[in-house]
Amino acid sequence: MPSTEAGAQPRRGLVATFTSGTACSPADDRHLPLLRRFEQEPHFAKKTRQRANLLAQSCFMETDMQTAVIWSGIFSDANYFGRYLRDVTRHGDDSLNSVLAFCMAPYFSLAMHESLQKAGKINADISAAFEKSTITISARSRHSLKLFEDTKRGIEGQVSYFRDEVFTAHSAKFLGNTWLPLARFLETDLGLYSYGGRLVTTTHAATFHLGFEPNELLAEGAGTHIRAVFEEYGSYFAGFGASLDDQGADTFVTALSDSALDESRDVRASKYYRKVFNGPDTPELNAILTTFRAMLNFAEIVVSSGVDRQYLDYTAFKIGYLSLYQVLRSVRILLDDSSYPLTARSAAIADHIVNLESAQDILDPKARPFRNMLMHYNLPPKMDMSKVDLSQPFFGTVPIYFPLHDISSFIQLVNQCGSITAAIFDEWAEGS
Repeated sequence: MPSTEAGAQPRRGLVATFTSGTACSPADDRHLPLLRRFEQEPHFAKKTRQRANLLAQSCFMETDMQTAVIWSGIFSDANYFGRYLRDVTRHGDDSLNSVLAFCMAPYFSLAMHESLQKAGKINADISAAFEKSTITISARSRHSLKLFEDTKRGIEGQVSYFRDEVFTAHSAKFLGNTWLPLARFLETDLGLYSYGGRLVTTTHAATFHLGFEPNELLAEGAGTHIRAVFEEYGSYFAGFGASLDDQGADTFVTALSDSALDESRDVRASKYYRKVFNGPDTPELNAILTTFRAMLNFAEIVVSSGVDRQYLDYTAFKIGYLSLYQVLRSVRILLDDSSYPLTARSAAIADHIVNLESAQDILDPKARPFRNMLMHYNLPPKMDMSKVDLSQPFFGTVPIYFPLHDISSFIQLVNQCGSITAAIFDEWAEGS
C-alpha cells in the first residue's frame, strides 16, 4: 500500500478502501456471503430456496435429452460453487479470499442469469423471488464476460464504459482527497492484485465484472446492498444443492498458497495505462486489455492450480474455456475493426495470438456451439441427440465439435492454448 501522503491524514490504501465498500472486505466475512448467511439463518430467502427446490424436482420429470443436458450443467455448477465456498471457508486467508471473490463474481452471475432463463420456462414466477436489482446486476455481470462480443456495447461501448464510468468513479472516489495540493500527485486510483507475480485482477476489472453501477459500488455503505445481492445468489444455488458441507472433490482453492499472493499495488491509473499494451494513445483500450490479461491469468494460474491437467471438473474447465474463448474472440474483433488502429507491435502480437494453431481450433465457427453450450447450458436445436451421452464429459459433444480430438487431447489443447495466450498477454502488457 502507498505510504501516507505528505500533508494528508493517515488512511488505508486504495485496495483496502475499495474492498471495504464491497462484498469482499478482509475485515470480516463479507467476502463469503453466498451460503454462510443462508445456512446460519434458515428462514433467509425461504421463498427463493423453495422455488429452486421445486424447479430441481420438476426437471427430473422432463425426459428429453435437451432438458437433461441443461439441468445437468446447472446442477454441476451449483455443486461446484458449494465446494468452492466450502474450501474458501476452510482456507481462511481473508486477503486471498477477497481477491478470489472479485475474480469469481462474473461466473456466479453467469450461472445465476442463465439458469434463471431456463428455470423461467418451468416456473414463470421464479424471478419474482428476487429483488429486481439482483436480476439486473446478475445480467450486467454475466454480460461482462462477453467482452467485445457484447452486442449492446461492442468495442466502442466498452471503451466508453471504462472512460466515462469506471475511470470517473474511481478518480472521484480516490483522487483529490489530500488537503495539500502539492502532494496530490502521490494519490492513486487503481489497485493491482497479483498471484505468483502475475496479475489476476484490478479494482477496475472488479468493478467491470461485479455488475454494480461504479458509483454505487464505491459509495459509502454499499456493502449492505452488495451482501444482499450475493446472499440471494447463495439462496438460489443452495436450492440446487450447493452446500458448505459437501463431501465432494476439492476445488482449486485447496492448492493455493497464501504466500503466493503478492502485496497489492496502488497506482495512478492515468500513468499506468499509458505504459502498457498499446501505448500512451489508448488508455481506455489498454484498461480493457488489462482486464483480458487478468482473466487469462486467473484461469491459467488459479483455476488450474494444483489440478491434474487430465482431470476434468466441469465448472472449473468451463471458467477456463469461456475466459479463453472470449478473450481470443475479442482480440479477433479488435484486429478486424479499423476504427481502433493498433501499433505495429500490438498488431503483430494480437495477430500471433489468434493465429496460434490451438486458438484456430477453438475459434473455428463450427465449434461455436460448444461455447454456446457452456455459456447457455443448452445444446443447439439441430443437434443429433443420438450422439449425446450424459455419462461422458460434456455429454459426448467434444468429438462432434472438435473431431480431431478425444476428451484427453481436447483438455490438453485448451490448457496449452490458455497457457501460451496468458504468457503472450503478460509479455504484450509489460514490453510496450
